[in-house]
Amino acid sequence: MSGSEFLNSVKNFFSGHVFNIILFFAVLVFGVIAVKIIINIVRRIFAKSRMEKIAQQFIVTVIKVLLYLVLVLVLLSLAGVKITAIVTALSAVILAVGLALENNIANLANGIVIVANKMFKKGDYIFADGVEGSITDINFLFTTIDTTDNKRITIPNSTIVNSSVLNAGANPTRRVEFTFSVAYETDVEKVKNIVTGVMKSNGKVRLAPEPFCRLKVLNASSLDFFSNCWCDTEDYWDVYYYVVENVYNEFKRNGITVPYAQLEVRSRTDSVVMPVNAEPLPERIEKERVQSNRIDLENVSLSEFLHIRKKVKNKKGKSEKKG
Repeated sequence: MSGSEFLNSVKNFFSGHVFNIILFFAVLVFGVIAVKIIINIVRRIFAKSRMEKIAQQFIVTVIKVLLYLVLVLVLLSLAGVKITAIVTALSAVILAVGLALENNIANLANGIVIVANKMFKKGDYIFADGVEGSITDINFLFTTIDTTDNKRITIPNSTIVNSSVLNAGANPTRRVEFTFSVAYETDVEKVKNIVTGVMKSNGKVRLAPEPFCRLKVLNASSLDFFSNCWCDTEDYWDVYYYVVENVYNEFKRNGITVPYAQLEVRSRTDSVVMPVNAEPLPERIEKERVQSNRIDLENVSLSEFLHIRKKVKNKKGKSEKKG
């Protein structure tokens, strides 16, 4: 086939299928917009329910995949492809993919188990597979947690289901535990009164059960006291640091010695020369950050959508006036 014949065949195709082509792209554009709007409505319905946030996100993801799959089937039907052939081919593809992605399918099944059994809720602080952090999301394959130093860790759902998981945020209260070491000549009752007194001085510490402190271990060079108190889960670290800092201060005020390891120190006779860069710090140059005008139809409300569109129009009007 020559070049001119090929061009003529293309022209004839488009001229004879103009309506079908327009319909195809119209369904594509409006279908994508409709899916995003439906997802937005579903999310707002779930937001008013008592369902766990993680379960909501999981169900929304399933609905989104199904809606896009329906859209693809409709588009293929408009393109002249028979749906029965598509279903047959899709079944074969699913079988092949299932065999190739056996581990991922296991993660998917375990993700459903996690959501169905309400093992976690968003914000729970967990210890799993040697890592710890607050749960931020759970999807088809992975559970995502953020650590205290703002690192994001993704754990396969199978790992979580098949291993022991410590959930520190599951209950409304937690026990805060401490171990304090003092010298052998220290009065035991005095230490117990100081530690329990510090705990009771903090209003975030619960008085029932009562704060506890007892001598636990006679070490080679110290007396070790075990103590604990109860507080609300969200106050755990505030109480922990408060007790440690104030017990140390009270020990100093009452002349109680905290034993520590001793080291033999030898002084050097030669002088140590450290290389120094005499140049001052450079001046700060602010990074230019580009703000995106993209509108997320799945999450934005109608009022937010109209407000963003108004701002975009105002910016365009100002730029045209300047031009």
